[in-house]
Amino acid sequence: MFASVFVVILGLFYCSKESSQSFLGRPQLYGPSEALAKKAVEFECEVLDYPEDELILLQLFKVGDHNWLLGESTSLDGEVAVIPMIIKTSHEGYLECVASAQNNSEITPTVSHPHYLKVVEPVEGAEIIHSGPVELYEGNPLKLRCELSAGTHVSYKWLLNGQPVSQSPVRYVADDRLMIYRTSSGDSGSYVCVATNTFNKTRVFSSNSSKVVFTVKDLVSNPSITFTVLKEDSQNYSAVVTCESTRGTPPITFSLYNRTELVSNMTTDDRQATFKVPLVLDRHLGWLQCQANNSDRIAYSDWLPLEVVPVGGPVTMHYDFDLGENYAIVSLRFYCKVKKGSHPRYQWFLNKTLLQDRGSFYYVANEPPKQSILLLSVGRSSTGTYRCEVSDSFDNTTAISSKKHYLDKDVLNRLPILLVAVVFGCFTTLILLVSICCCIGVMFRRRQYGEKSLLNLEMERMTVAYEGDLDLSMYNEDPDVVNTARGDEFDQTSEASLDEWLHIEEEKTTLEDEHV
Repeated sequence: MFASVFVVILGLFYCSKESSQSFLGRPQLYGPSEALAKKAVEFECEVLDYPEDELILLQLFKVGDHNWLLGESTSLDGEVAVIPMIIKTSHEGYLECVASAQNNSEITPTVSHPHYLKVVEPVEGAEIIHSGPVELYEGNPLKLRCELSAGTHVSYKWLLNGQPVSQSPVRYVADDRLMIYRTSSGDSGSYVCVATNTFNKTRVFSSNSSKVVFTVKDLVSNPSITFTVLKEDSQNYSAVVTCESTRGTPPITFSLYNRTELVSNMTTDDRQATFKVPLVLDRHLGWLQCQANNSDRIAYSDWLPLEVVPVGGPVTMHYDFDLGENYAIVSLRFYCKVKKGSHPRYQWFLNKTLLQDRGSFYYVANEPPKQSILLLSVGRSSTGTYRCEVSDSFDNTTAISSKKHYLDKDVLNRLPILLVAVVFGCFTTLILLVSICCCIGVMFRRRQYGEKSLLNLEMERMTVAYEGDLDLSMYNEDPDVVNTARGDEFDQTSEASLDEWLHIEEEKTTLEDEHV
């Protein structure tokens, strides 16, 4: 029995020795998880379970489609293998340590768990790349890209005139790209790209591009066209035509056309231009139009007739008013119009004083050529005689005046005599109509009752009086008894009345016979 146990122990020892010689444990890989490019680092690879007296080969690989050997070292009796290397940006990724017996192919190689390495390359050489011109017109797109000569794990920031460019419906900001779909003049300025990255959350690297200035020009707006009349002498006149745009980046070229004929053109750094055109009064000389251009787009004005009509005809003036407390007139508006005239000038006078623009109690609102309005605050200061005078704006030698109108606060708020007379007359007429109706009614009543006899009138009076004196409220008997009694009483009354009527007829006949 002892011999058997010895054999078993000897067998286990033999098997254990064979196993220790053929088994290779999983290696452990140690090293930084983040490294700077172009810097030297060391990775350590250790095998805890290994065959005795076996030289172990430890190799460091980058995992990929094709494993890339980064370095190797050997270990004997469990020594830690150190593998030095110079970091490159291409080293970023998963690394593995592979352990194998160098002189024994029967031992199966083992692989460590993967270890991720992040490689940070400091940013350098930021530069803005663009394909279009630095001057463009509003509405066109602007595409910018920030290009680096070096750098990994980079974040980007765009600056316009020193302020960050934010995302918007017309701006797209993503990493190294800036896209503006429809530019406006607000997008003009100097652009800078700022690229940064960080190592171990402690060291920050940054690179700023040089400034690139872009100018976004405003397209010229549709110009307005007006003209004034200039009197050269007693016989010669000219039209001074003004073309003006409210927006647009200069220089702007303005052109004046009479129908399809070019009259003149002018390039200016302002947003307006003036042209001089010969003029004949009271004669239609065509249609004028301004054209403005500061790019490949032309803006057009409305058509304006070239015709000047001198003022003429009567000048009319009327007014309306506003009521305050107690229905008193507190403010008043005079309106002045002239029958004809394309360039009238309106002037208001109080007594002999010219009222200009604005005063303590008035305000002049001109609406040429249609009319002029004088707004008044009714009071002591506004008392006086008002009139409106109209003349040509280019020639004040001839003026037409309206009728005078006297204004007084007390007079305005006094009821007119005509109004009082009309109201009193209407009231008197109403009284007369009512009186006539009453008289007609009385006469009609007399005629109606005149056809009846005195006896009929007396009978009606007595019947009404008798019926009025009858009171049934004092009776409490049975309703049937009461009704019977009342019927008998009425029958008696009727009989009495009939006897009395026959007696009266007999007396009436006797009196008539005596009279005859």
